Amino acid sequence: MVQVRYAARLGTFSGTMLVVGGIIGAGIFLSPAVVAQRVGTASLTLGAWGLGAVVAIIGGFVYAELGARLPRAGGTYVYLREAYGPLPAFLYGWALFLIMATGAIAAVAMTGANYFAELLGWSAASARPLAIGLIVVLTLLNVLGVQVGATAGNILTLLKLTAIAALVLAALLLDPQGAPTTIETAVAAPLTVPTGAAGIAVAMGAALVPVLFSFGGWQQTNAVAEELVDPQRTLPKALVFGVLIVAATYLLVNVAYLRALGVEGLAASRAPAAETMQVFLGPIGRTLITAGIVTSTVGFLTMVILMSARVYQAMAADGMFFRGMASLHPRTQTPVLALVAQGAVALLLLLTGTYGQLLDYVVFADWIFFGSTAATLFVFRARKIGETSDGFRSPLHPWGTILFVAAALYVVAGSIWSNPGNAARGAALLIAGLPVYAYWRSKARSEVGGAS
Repeated sequence: MVQVRYAARLGTFSGTMLVVGGIIGAGIFLSPAVVAQRVGTASLTLGAWGLGAVVAIIGGFVYAELGARLPRAGGTYVYLREAYGPLPAFLYGWALFLIMATGAIAAVAMTGANYFAELLGWSAASARPLAIGLIVVLTLLNVLGVQVGATAGNILTLLKLTAIAALVLAALLLDPQGAPTTIETAVAAPLTVPTGAAGIAVAMGAALVPVLFSFGGWQQTNAVAEELVDPQRTLPKALVFGVLIVAATYLLVNVAYLRALGVEGLAASRAPAAETMQVFLGPIGRTLITAGIVTSTVGFLTMVILMSARVYQAMAADGMFFRGMASLHPRTQTPVLALVAQGAVALLLLLTGTYGQLLDYVVFADWIFFGSTAATLFVFRARKIGETSDGFRSPLHPWGTILFVAAALYVVAGSIWSNPGNAARGAALLIAGLPVYAYWRSKARSEVGGAS
């Protein structure tokens, strides 16, 4: 029986779009207000996003080298397994399947559906059925083949970049028509401007938490390495190009917000993108950016659904998850059962309404895995894992890698500090994976013993 393998059909452009689409979701339309609240000035707001861009670029370099060394389906799961053993790798996949990816799919689907319902003039009650439809349709698209899923994601990513470009150009080239007059602007307390080096450092540190969360997502592209043409070269290019595009996009968007609303208005805004477009283009601008936000969330969903399923397939191939998820469809060469199971869990979280709470519980875990994965580069270089004479090497290692790990630790610490109860519950959910790991580990060993 011939083993079905992934088909290498994606080039540098599709890889770059996977990176961009996997990062830009709804965060850039929401997080800038939080950042402005925490630093209090326009210069520090832009400085926080600039610093976040530097950290993201360093992370892109690190993951580019990891991907060039081990261009295998599963990405982060594979790196953790090779560097630290099967337990940390399993806990990553467990958290991804149980909450991190599936919860994000449910949450972003609801966000996109809410904006879509508003755009169509439908009632709020229609948002949940719309979200269900989004998850089902996008999962089916990815079942049909990686080229189908990636092409849909590419189109949506280009559309979201077009919408963002319209926002930026409007802010840079047009004169304001007036202040926003919507109920979306909240009455905020006067901003506190930090003083002294220590005060600025504390404020910038707090602002980095939402900034770095908004930059997260590029790491999932490594999960589709086997479906990239010449992945040792294509993946590093896609990661570096993609992160640079997002960094430039985020900085320009914040310039647009600040020009339209000022730092006080941005800090008080609940919908900075909509209010910025309203300032320069009136009500039609608000409608256009709402359509852009819908496109952005749907594009993000497409990429997360595509990329995350490859992790569960890699786990199953190791005997660490349901065996059926290890198989690829003989015609489409996609992990059909992994995609369907992921969609089912996301729908369950959506229908029970638990996705938001569960995501709050494990939001710190994302950066635990980011940091620990970046640290695998030290292990890989020491053991010469995947070493080649012409392979991509992170130009800022080791100091850049250390800085990235430190930034990840800061985000984790900040998340724990801001909500220790949620962090404790999230840790409990990770610990709950230990007996599940023991079961699959025992099952895999018994199967190997029986086969011998």
